[in-house]
Amino acid sequence: MSSEHHSAIHSMMQQMAQSVIGQEEVVRTLTLALLCNGNVLLEGLPGTAKTRSIKTLSQVLQADLGRIQFTPDLLPSDITGSEIYQDNHGKSELQFQPGPIFNELVLADEINRAPAKVQSALLEAMEERQITVAGKTYPLPALFMVLATQNPIEQEGTYPLPEAQMDRFLMKISVDYPQSEAELAIIRMLQAEEGQQTAVLKMIPQDHIFAARDSIQKMQASEAVEQYIVDLVMATRLPEKFGDKLAHWIDTGSSPRASISLHRASRASAWLDERDYVTPDDVRSVLHAIVRHRLIMTYDALADHVTPDVIIDEIIAQVAVG
Repeated sequence: MSSEHHSAIHSMMQQMAQSVIGQEEVVRTLTLALLCNGNVLLEGLPGTAKTRSIKTLSQVLQADLGRIQFTPDLLPSDITGSEIYQDNHGKSELQFQPGPIFNELVLADEINRAPAKVQSALLEAMEERQITVAGKTYPLPALFMVLATQNPIEQEGTYPLPEAQMDRFLMKISVDYPQSEAELAIIRMLQAEEGQQTAVLKMIPQDHIFAARDSIQKMQASEAVEQYIVDLVMATRLPEKFGDKLAHWIDTGSSPRASISLHRASRASAWLDERDYVTPDDVRSVLHAIVRHRLIMTYDALADHVTPDVIIDEIIAQVAVG
């Protein structure tokens, strides 16, 4: 395990934490998703630095950032790009004009404000890392990540993401309001930025990300840890075997993508802590972000204001480590 790659990634996290004060868990989860080559859904109230965290990440990595503001009148071609006629030495030819999805980091702002046809335009990109327009397939950049945001309270005029699309997000991050000490630091930081006293960011070569991904890919997890991962996911599908509470709360459990994502994110967590082995604590540390958007709750759970995180806490309490 290369200490050079670790120090580079930790430097990236440190700089993000200085820019997005009081959101350490968001910074770590975003980093894990980047190391796993996955996509992220950030859900939080307005003003919780969702957009700022993504912009800072793009600046530190010197990555191209494409921003798509999702609105009800958005068209799929506004995301993917389209073929247009252009004059080429007196001859009109169809040429492909890439859309914002062809950037290395893509910020899909308020993704639930666009209808299903537009949301589905992201599916191929998120899953296959390519886009097909007019029968031609175009590859996306090697460093590609969709970071979508949505507001949890303004549901009027929104289109809830279908389960198939939610499942394609590796993680869902819940962004909370900062504590009072962090809020004070935010005020002072922004005042300093207005006075152009912004700290100079240290750029991190993207090669460190790709090297880390290779190391994580080669890392092995023990049979006991792998069985623990499967047992946790099976508890969402067969909740009646793990107590009356879970049976009362869970309507539909998580897909096999949850198990695959848990395995990958657990390895990334171990790598980030400079270990070459995975522990049950690694699994538990990423379980909420992996599973919270892959549960369909019962009407009773919704009526009782039970959150996905409460359900996941109960799963952790009921599922034993083998």
